[in-house]
Amino acid sequence: MMNITKSSNPVFKENVFHRDYQVESNSMTVNGTMNKTALLLLLVVAAAIFTWNKFFQAVAISPETASNAVMPWVIVGGIGGLITAIVTAFRPRSSGISAPIYAVFEGLLLGGISAIFEAMYPGIVMRAVALTLAVFLAMLFLYRSGIIKVTQKLKMGIFAATAGIAVVYLFSFIGGFFGMEFSFLHGNSNFSIGFSLVVVAIAALNLVLDFSFIENAVDSGAPKYMEWYGAFGLMVTLIWLYLELLRLLSKLASRD
Repeated sequence: MMNITKSSNPVFKENVFHRDYQVESNSMTVNGTMNKTALLLLLVVAAAIFTWNKFFQAVAISPETASNAVMPWVIVGGIGGLITAIVTAFRPRSSGISAPIYAVFEGLLLGGISAIFEAMYPGIVMRAVALTLAVFLAMLFLYRSGIIKVTQKLKMGIFAATAGIAVVYLFSFIGGFFGMEFSFLHGNSNFSIGFSLVVVAIAALNLVLDFSFIENAVDSGAPKYMEWYGAFGLMVTLIWLYLELLRLLSKLASRD
């Protein structure tokens, strides 16, 4: 049985790797996983450009109704991304097909959301993208250099914090149907900005756990198709990090 590090990323379930892999001729590698992550990122960007252009073409015609032009694509992207994420999580062997589909759906979602934010706060998207890349590289350096060591206490702490954030977002989503407002999630108060900073920090730390999980999977001889699954899991965290940075930057911009 493979000894794989736990991760708070829900797609990196420990039991995914507790299987008989002797029938596989090739094994998972770190470079292969990174290459597939890069491919998924390209698919996200390509799909995002589509909805981005849709929005700004609509802005040129009617700025007031521009969001209506991309909202169907955003909804399709959100629902499609959720469905393919669930399929991939439960059927890792199919991740070579489902992970790219997930990336396309998420690109449609992110492109529309990003365009709407860009219209409100020009330049915010490039700053969010740059910060996401910077955080990714910084956390990779901290992990590879051993400055951040993935201990059991760290894993449990990040897992608990991630679960807590998920619960808060779930209550906010459900509460919205009953007219309840969670101002600290959407406002621009000091507390709201502080909350977003904490969420960004937790998302960044999840990257460290993802790096550790992928590396341990490689060391344990996971099969080649798990490169797609590892790339998919990493994409889930990167997309979450980008959205949280976009939210944080919008809060800061709204105070100017």
